[in-house]
Amino acid sequence: MPKRYFKKFIPNPERLKSNKTLAILGSQIYDQDLWHLSRRSVAKAFFVGIFWACIPMPFQMLAAVLCAVPFRANVPLSVALVWITNPITMPFVFYGNYLVGSLFVGTHTNKHFQLSVEWIWDKMEHIWLPLYVGSITTGLAIGLLAYIATMVIWKLHVVKRWKLRRIRKEKK
Repeated sequence: MPKRYFKKFIPNPERLKSNKTLAILGSQIYDQDLWHLSRRSVAKAFFVGIFWACIPMPFQMLAAVLCAVPFRANVPLSVALVWITNPITMPFVFYGNYLVGSLFVGTHTNKHFQLSVEWIWDKMEHIWLPLYVGSITTGLAIGLLAYIATMVIWKLHVVKRWKLRRIRKEKK
């Protein structure tokens, strides 16, 4: 995995402890394992970050941090993955979540959907249930797929590197 590349972006523990904003989250946030890149912590970060990216709410990054700590997921990666839903992708992701939720709840999709904040606020009393059911369902499903894919890809990469190392050793 591109572990060496990402290591230069991870802050050192001294810099973390000097950050007063992180003190609000308690002493567990300073645990080095939450900032270390390991197969399990990265896979959990993919699950946490993608799950919260699918949930339409303010402060998604804070929710990702609050979940990353007890799940022992990589904190910076969890927060970064929340940005999958940015102002450009958010309408498409949330509309897809709404469609998925409509299938589960059994409501009819609104054929006169308009991609505007005013329309969404006007129709919120009708669309909130399918939107959130779809968001939670989609977040869990895609998060689980990302977790499994990360574990498998990481494992395949390690096996490949071991084989290459063995081949190099046999050539000597």
